[in-house]
Amino acid sequence: MTDTGNGAAPAPMGRRERKKAATRRAIADAALRLFLERGYDAVGIREIADAADVSTTTLFKHFPVKEALVFDEDADQESSLLAAVRDRPEGRSVPAALRDHALRHRMAAADGDDRFTAFRELVAGTPALRDYAQAMWLRHTDALARVIAEESGLPGNDPACTALAHFALEAPRAAHGHDDPREAVVRAFDLLESGWRALAPGD
Repeated sequence: MTDTGNGAAPAPMGRRERKKAATRRAIADAALRLFLERGYDAVGIREIADAADVSTTTLFKHFPVKEALVFDEDADQESSLLAAVRDRPEGRSVPAALRDHALRHRMAAADGDDRFTAFRELVAGTPALRDYAQAMWLRHTDALARVIAEESGLPGNDPACTALAHFALEAPRAAHGHDDPREAVVRAFDLLESGWRALAPGD
């Protein structure tokens, strides 16, 4: 389960919700395993359903399109991201909260994890997944920009909020090629902090 970082214990799921979550996880795990073994385009929906021991109808109830199987934590990631801004401690700036979130969640997932590296290579090498990922990050950017505006008392369409959201999401991805990715992320957010402080000194 994704840690939202807000310190609140998640509400316990009922038996039905636990069963649905377990089924969803089994489908996503089976899909990713097959995709990594044989390539995204070489694996069919029925194969994934069989591997997860579900029907194709059940699979599509959880994942309406094939690409979504690779990004099964999309909604949880967005919720965690927005909570990092909304539930940040008193006196914590928006860029600082987003930096902490990036280091805790996105960079931690990549540290020394061969499976994560294989996942990134799968996405980078598959046009359909690259397009889906781009659309996903655009949705996250829009949602994050709205929350930043709400928290900062700025208009919902303020371009500075959109810019901060965009670069906050992009920083961890841009840092992967550096010798010290975590340090690269910190430096990127230092730059964002300086610019944001000039725009919203009270934040």
